[in-house]
Parts: sequence; structure tokens; C-alpha cells
Amino acid sequence: MTTSATEAAPAAAPDAEDPTPVLSGIWADLLDLGDRPVDPATTFLRLGGDSVLAVRMAALIRKRLGVVLALSDVGVESTIGQLSDLVRRRSAAGSTARALPVELRRRADPEAPFPLLPLQQGYFVGQQDGWELSYDSAHFYGDVGLTDVDGDEAEDALNDALRRLAEHQPMLRARVTAEGDQHVLPLDAPGAVPVPTVYDLRDADAGTAGETLERVRAEMSATGPDPTRGPGLDIRLSLLPDGAARLHTSMSLLVFDGWSATLLNRELLALSADWNAVLAPLDMDFGDYVASVAGLPGTEAWDADRAWWWERLDALPEPPALPLVRDPREVRATTMGTRETRLAADRWATLRDRCAAHDVTPSTAMFTAFAVVLARWTGHRRMLLNSLQLNRLPVHPDVHRVVGACASTMLLPAELAEGATFAELAATAQRRFGEHAAHNLITGVEVSRELGRRRGTHRPVAPVVFQSTLGMDAAVGAAHPESAGPLGEVDFGDFHHQLRTPQVALEVRFYELRSEMAIVFSLVDELFEAEQVEAAFTDLVELIGTLADGEGWDRVVELPAAAESTGDGLLLGRYGDGDAVVAEGPLSTPLEEAVAELWEELLDVPVLDRSANFFALGGDSLLAVRALARLTKRLGGGVAVRDFLESPTVAGVAAAFAARGASS
Repeated sequence: MTTSATEAAPAAAPDAEDPTPVLSGIWADLLDLGDRPVDPATTFLRLGGDSVLAVRMAALIRKRLGVVLALSDVGVESTIGQLSDLVRRRSAAGSTARALPVELRRRADPEAPFPLLPLQQGYFVGQQDGWELSYDSAHFYGDVGLTDVDGDEAEDALNDALRRLAEHQPMLRARVTAEGDQHVLPLDAPGAVPVPTVYDLRDADAGTAGETLERVRAEMSATGPDPTRGPGLDIRLSLLPDGAARLHTSMSLLVFDGWSATLLNRELLALSADWNAVLAPLDMDFGDYVASVAGLPGTEAWDADRAWWWERLDALPEPPALPLVRDPREVRATTMGTRETRLAADRWATLRDRCAAHDVTPSTAMFTAFAVVLARWTGHRRMLLNSLQLNRLPVHPDVHRVVGACASTMLLPAELAEGATFAELAATAQRRFGEHAAHNLITGVEVSRELGRRRGTHRPVAPVVFQSTLGMDAAVGAAHPESAGPLGEVDFGDFHHQLRTPQVALEVRFYELRSEMAIVFSLVDELFEAEQVEAAFTDLVELIGTLADGEGWDRVVELPAAAESTGDGLLLGRYGDGDAVVAEGPLSTPLEEAVAELWEELLDVPVLDRSANFFALGGDSLLAVRALARLTKRLGGGVAVRDFLESPTVAGVAAAFAARGASS
């Protein structure tokens, strides 16, 4: 395919009384049903839908029917009949409290600065060494084998494709400022467009070529692109003998989420394959998306979601009490370790069918399996997990075709009942996921900040992460191209990847590749006993195997008796420390007065007590970075973000600056 697929033309104006035919057409397009009739009582999930595809469903309903729905309105348990009733009600009433409470806001100046979204802020602060388990770049690296490459044309084709893609997707030209804003450079600005690096190893011997590939892989795995200094995308091409090559790609998580990475790879290869390919134009960009969601706070729906989360925070469990060999605060990892395997295409297809038969999505089944393994590893059944969500609010039908860091997180408690079958546990998880996702206007980053404030800690409150992009190909709208013109044929059987993301001790990832399902652990190896990691990963793979084979669903799951952790020693999330205590009292030194004055400027509140806490006053981690930058400029000395977080009072920050020779 040489051009991107455009959306199907809008359907003829539907009967105002019956939107069912248009909804059936949307489902047929999304689920590849062809002319198969859709039973009005059959759920989206039963037909192969999932939460990722629901994003496109909401956008297509808006485009073809002119009705705006929130993602919570288009759950996977919905039937055509239920959606038809909802669309009729919304059409008659105009909107309700749960309809998406914002419209698309196009920015007057596409190159003007705009703020980072909450998850972007977390990555940005992590790159300043603000969090434990931080890295100087949060990024995803991958390289894939190519065959039948035209070595004389490949570099020019890749250069041309990147230029055209940077014109189509402005975030390829994005930069992030030192204080945490983002903006897009003009297309003709020096250094705006990523330029590929090419290693011509066509005449090299096997040893030299192998050493070069290992060096490039190690370098790009450990040092990712930094959008505060240059493009957030680093593309390299290694040309090898006999028409072989490797395409190396490193993407900053500050700029690109998982959806964007999938979309970007497809568009880059499509443009590389055809010098004349034209991508369907976009009617919005990521800056417009950010401007739109900036209107959420204060709306009735946003206030309701915030109240829902805040009412539940004090009852949320602790993270999985994984046994540690080192305190995360002491670890300075270079890369995350990886454990990976694949579920073969035929077994993955069977597993999807079994999930649908049990009325759960494959992602929910994998979440449940991961929770079971964690329970066996930690010895307790109740735990808090962090889940990465491809949460693109349907502000416009083009939202799924825009590159940008739209993703967010969602905190999700796992509470596994004793004596239950796996099918029962998964059904409970499906209901809980739907309930939590229905309040997605408040992101997991915002919830985590408030939870940390209540628990009196600035250490990660949910450092174990679940991520699933199962169903991504269908949601994006096309399978990954395997032919790229001068770049040859893409060999997905020869794929290597590496993740670096801050505040994460362990992340499990599930995604599709060549009709197979990949199962991946990404973790900070320095924290864990290697044997325990291997045993947990093996347990997960074996459990998933029983689900694919069928016998695992109705079997009572072996789980520990304890609901909460009763373990001793160094455990994840159980550190027993908090902020240093500072005695109350008036500002007592010139440095304390300088710190208080700057906080008043940033937070717009009076700061009169030396024990005043930056976060209790309304600050967040991004504002902490800004405060430190401005204090360093005024006072000198320079204090690390991590030191600020460990003692975020006026007196604590002033003492940190004094220890580094600052003066007022």
C-alpha cells in the first residue's frame, strides 16, 4: 500500500429515528465483518472489539452521525442496540453530562508553545533525574531486519520520506523547553527535520559489521533522543552485504506514545516505498488536542470524575510487595532488562476466540494473568497496578491519525478472590476496568500525585505497570507494511527492542507482531533476584498457554491466602520513609526568604512558614523543575530535582542550596 488509507466517506444521512444501519457499518469497518449482519444483541467484544478499537468507534460515530460520545459511552460490552438507543437520546437532547465536555480547539499559531500533558510531565521530570529509577532519556528503541534493499537508493528514499512525514506530522519537529513547554519548529528551521544516519557496511567483513551493529544498538538503547536539544526521533540505517540491512529507530516518550510509534512506522515505510505517495491530510494536530483537553478542568464531567477518584484513594491497596535486593533510590540503571517470548499465530487466534467466548477482552485476560503471577510472587492477593492507556479522547475524527504523546495512565487495583476460577477473576477485572475507564477525564498521573500526597511520599506509588496494545493494527486501520520500496522487505521475525521509562520497576507488555502475540517483561534487573524474575516470567507464559489451550479458564486459580502483604525485608513500595520533618516557624534566613518569594510567584499563594511544603501548597513535579531552574539562576549553587523532592519545604530547599554554596 503506497498511500495511507483514508476514512470511508460519510454515510448517507441516517434516519433520525434509527442510527442502527450506520452503527452497523462502523462496526463492519472496524471489525472487518464484510456484509455479515450484526445481531443487535451481540456485544462489540464478542465480535472481536476491544478498548483500543473503541477509540476509533467514538471518532467514527462523531464523524458519521454527528453525535459526540465519551470513551466511557462506547464500552466493549456495548451492543448495537444499546448504542443506537444512546445515539438517539443524545441526538434528541443535544448532550448529557457524560458526553465529551470539550470541542476541538484549533490554536491560532501552530508554532506557539503549549503545555505538556500530565504523562509528558512525568517523563520530563524523570529526565532531570527527578525520580528514582530515572534515566537521562525516556525512550523506546527498536531495530528490525531488512532484506532485498537497494543500497544505492535507500538513503535518499529514507531522507525524502522523513521530510514528507515531518511536514505531515508536526510533532516530528517538536522541541521541549527547559521549563517544560513544547513547541513545533517551522519545517525549514535548521535541524527541525530528523536526518537519518547511514552506516554503509556493504563491503565490510562479518566481524566488522557485527561489531558496528552491536555498538549502534548499545548506543541507541542507552542514550535516546532528547527533544530539549533536538528531534525526538533518531533514525539510522545499517546497510549490510547481500542486500541486507537494519533499520534502527529510537523515539522519545516525551513526544511519541505507543499509538504514535505504530502510526509513524507505518507512514514512514509507506512514504519510503513510493516517492509519490500522499498521506491523507490531517484536520488537526497534537497541539490542537492539548489545547482541547486543557478545557476539561472545571467542567461538570471532569469534576465528577475527580470526585469519583478522590473518594476511593484512601482505600486503594499498596503496590505489589515484590522482594528487592536493593532500594530503588540507590539504583542508577543504564537500561532495563528484557524477557520476551511469542505466542504463535494459531494459538494467539485461538486465545482471542476463547477470550470473546468468556466476554473479556484479550487485554483484560492478560491483565488478570499478570496479577495472578504477581500474587504468587509476592504472597498477597490485593495490589495496586499502573496501566498505560492509549487514551485519545475523540475530540475529532482525525485524532487516531495524529502523532503525539496522547497516552495517559490509569491506576487499577487488582483484588483476586480465593477459590475463584480464572474466568471468574477475569470477569471481575473486566467489570472493574470498565468502571475505572468510565472516569478517564482524570489521568493516572494526577491520581498518583494526590495519592502520594495523602501517603506522604514522593516515591512512585505504582511502579509496576501493565501495558497492552493488542488490537492496535485494527485500530490504526491497516496492518504494518512489509514492503518498503528501496528499503526492501521488513523481516518482523528479526526484531530487537529496548525500553527505558522512569518510575517503573517492572512493566509487562503485550503486543501483536506478524499475527503473533509478544509477551515481554521490561524491568530494572538490579532490583530483583534473577531466579525470581525467570520463575515469574515462566509462570506467566505457562498460564497464558493454559488459556490458549482452554483448560485454564475453568480451573480454580492457586493463590496465596493473604490479601495484604505480610512479608519482611526490603519490599517494593514498603520503604518506611517519608519527608524530613521541619519545625514550624517564620522564615529565618535570607535563603528561606528567597525560596518563599519564588514559590509565591509560581503558586500564587502566601508562603510565610519555613515548614511550608511545596506540594501541599499546590505545586507539582513540573513546577518543582521550574522553581529549581529559577532559583539556580537567582542564587547559584544548583540543587537536583531529586533533592528537592526529598525535602520539599522552604527550609529543606534553602538548606540544599546553602550546602551547594548558594547565597541570597
